[in-house]
Amino acid sequence: MYLDAVQDHIPTEAAGRYGRVIESGRRTGQPIPEIYHLFAFRPEAATHLGHLMQEIMRGDGALSAGWRELIAAWTSARNDCLF
Repeated sequence: MYLDAVQDHIPTEAAGRYGRVIESGRRTGQPIPEIYHLFAFRPEAATHLGHLMQEIMRGDGALSAGWRELIAAWTSARNDCLF
């Protein structure tokens, strides 16, 4: 991640499940999806970002949800990013 303050942030209880995943990943050495750091850093904004993502990935459009998922997975792989 390019924002050290976000990635190094110690999640509080307000970070909810994203904070728990980050803490578990740090303890066990498992990879953590980068977006989880952002969600844990600003939980109040994560709700809005989550709604936007759902609309983009699942809303009406010319591409099926499966194709959108495939494009997102391919793009993430090209960017060496967990999807």
